[in-house]
Amino acid sequence: MSNAIPENGDPIVAVHNVCKEFHRNAITIPVLMGINLRLDRGDYLALMGPSGSGKSTLLNLVAGLDRPTSGTVTVCGESLEKSSESRLARWRSRHIGFIFQLYNLIPVLTAYENVELPLTLTSLPRRERKEHVDAALEVVGLSDRADHYPRQLSGGQEQRVAIARAIAADPTLLVADEPTGDLDAKSATEILDLMERLNREFHKTIIMVTHDPEAADRAKQVLHLHKGVLVEGLHAVEGA
Repeated sequence: MSNAIPENGDPIVAVHNVCKEFHRNAITIPVLMGINLRLDRGDYLALMGPSGSGKSTLLNLVAGLDRPTSGTVTVCGESLEKSSESRLARWRSRHIGFIFQLYNLIPVLTAYENVELPLTLTSLPRRERKEHVDAALEVVGLSDRADHYPRQLSGGQEQRVAIARAIAADPTLLVADEPTGDLDAKSATEILDLMERLNREFHKTIIMVTHDPEAADRAKQVLHLHKGVLVEGLHAVEGA
C-alpha cells in the first residue's frame, strides 16, 4: 500500500455552495443548504449532527453516489455533478473506499474473497490482486483469518475485513458511515485505532459520519450539520 502523498496542492474534496433537495409528490424537501467544504490530502474529518440533518446525504454526494441540486462537488479532480454514471462508477472504483456500519460482507465468501471482490472489477491480474489483498489483510491484522467466513468472525473482525476491502485498491479517499455504530466498546476502540493509523501512517484522507463523540475525537477536524447547514462548534446542535 502506498503511503506517499502526491505533490500537488489540489484539495481532495471541494464542495462549493451545494444545495440538495428531495421531492415527494408535489413537496420539495430541502436537505442541504449552501454547503462549503474543503478536505486536503491527509485530512481526517468527523461529521456529526442529529438524525435527519443531512450527514449521509453529504457523504453520498462526496462519494459520487448522488448529485447536488445545485452547486459543485469536485473530488480527486473529478467534477461529480457533470460526470456520467459509467464514468462515476470507474472513478469510484479507483478513488473511493467505502466503510459501512453493517460491514456488508458476502456471507458465502471468505475474508480473502470479500476483500478481493472489488478488485475483480479492475484490470489487475490475479497475482497483483493477491498482493493487494494480502497487504490489506496484514494492515488490519487479519492475515491469519483470510480463510474464515464472516460467520466465523466477531463483529470487530468483520469490520476489519470490511476496512481491508475498502483499502485494497489503495483509494484516495475513505468514506465511513457510522463505522463503529454496531460494535461493542472494545471493538469500536480497535476500529478507531485502525482508522487513526490509516490516516497517520498511510496518509489516507478520511471523512467519517458518526454520532459518537469518542469517535469524533479521533479525527483532526469535527464539523456539525444542523438542519442542512454545516457549522463548527457543539453549540450548533444544542437542543436538537
